[in-house]
Amino acid sequence: MDDVPEPTWLVAANVVRWRRYGDLGQEFRPGTKAFRGGAKVYVLDTYPGTADEQLTAVGHGRHTGGWITIDTGTRHLHTFRSQLVYSPAVLRRCAAAPSRTREEAVELAERLDGIARHGRHTYHSAPHPDPCLCHECLPVSPG
Repeated sequence: MDDVPEPTWLVAANVVRWRRYGDLGQEFRPGTKAFRGGAKVYVLDTYPGTADEQLTAVGHGRHTGGWITIDTGTRHLHTFRSQLVYSPAVLRRCAAAPSRTREEAVELAERLDGIARHGRHTYHSAPHPDPCLCHECLPVSPG
């Protein structure tokens, strides 16, 4: 019988619906190459050497629907939050990741949210096209 891993605190986030792409960010692509826009992912670890602008995330892949672990840009994620994870599939993938307390996960989520906002704002420094579909320009939908 398989041992069920202990629940652990991770940072959860969602993939941006649309991301700016191409010369001066004037084009848009839905989600990322690996994840659909809006997909929920879990942050396993970050890369402090790149100022946490890159991270390792696990989520359901765009093409296969199965769980994948991939490195992605922090700016492609939003709504960072701490979450106690029970999913055996996620817990198996994060076995080598550093274990965090709830407080550490909350602190990391807040830090990553700031980094992601800054990255989305500065990565393409040209003015936004009109109309713009990027995460900052989309209206917030109720509920």
